[in-house]
Amino acid sequence: MTAPSLTRFTRRGLAAVFALTVGAAASTLATAPALALTPEEQALIQKANTYFNGVKTMVAEFSQIGSDGRRARGQLYLAKPGKMRFEYDKPSPIEIVADGRSVAVRDRKLGTQDLYLIGQTPLKFLLRSSIDISRDTKVLAVEEDEKSVDITIEDKATLGGTSRIKLVFEPKSFDLKQWTVSDPQGGDTTVTLSNVDFETKPDAGKFRIEQTPANRERN
Repeated sequence: MTAPSLTRFTRRGLAAVFALTVGAAASTLATAPALALTPEEQALIQKANTYFNGVKTMVAEFSQIGSDGRRARGQLYLAKPGKMRFEYDKPSPIEIVADGRSVAVRDRKLGTQDLYLIGQTPLKFLLRSSIDISRDTKVLAVEEDEKSVDITIEDKATLGGTSRIKLVFEPKSFDLKQWTVSDPQGGDTTVTLSNVDFETKPDAGKFRIEQTPANRERN
């Protein structure tokens, strides 16, 4: 399988991770009304808040399925607040790094690096030291069965417009196991976590963004 180009990755793969839909503005995604939460749904959202606010560091493996069916795997590193790294396995040349202020998308093959403001990502639930999902995003749906608890949210404060994400939790431990981003054309890109480690502290060098002449600022 050949690695996707940076442009294709930025539109599709990056939408799954940071939902930075460059060029294809997410404003074409129809805005849905906020959900009137029942006490049971509020309790589930509070469990999600407790999970996110309790996570300080994370090392995990991830798999990604794009809306075009392409698959990719890699390693995720997280250190709150604001630091994250998605390290894609070969043949993909892509790395995504957040250093607390900016997000860099690197293409090792082309030697390019695109920079974005960290506030343009909807992954606030992973990057912030504290978050309240019902306050900081618009909750569209809360669903529960024996296999998962699904919370669908909408965030307007992202690059290109509105982003919609479905968060999938384990019903017993309430650990985040998956998220799905819907793009403006109706395609879904899903990221699934496995072998999650909350104890290992990632090396600080994992979150270093190199300032190079190839940097291209995006806003």
